[in-house]
Amino acid sequence: KKSIARVWIKKGSGKIFVNGKDMIQYFKRPVHQLIVVMPLQETNAINKFDVKCHVKGGGLSGQAGAIRLGIARALVDYDDGLRAPLRRAGLLTRDARE
Repeated sequence: KKSIARVWIKKGSGKIFVNGKDMIQYFKRPVHQLIVVMPLQETNAINKFDVKCHVKGGGLSGQAGAIRLGIARALVDYDDGLRAPLRRAGLLTRDARE
């Protein structure tokens, strides 16, 4: 896949911004929104962090997947104890298809 995402997380109330827009405005399809919030749901952190991302390349599905991986990696950087549940859910594995 061709999408590249840079993701920052900080303590907050659960707001997610993609390329300066609210996630719901950027990703109109609910399936893309679900893909993005998967790591936060898996770790019960949906309302604990604000997420800011810059993504480019590929289509919307690839971009949502890249953001999902970025959020998962950022959560592991924040708390290494979250690695096991994220790994079990398959959220720390990069999609190697091109």
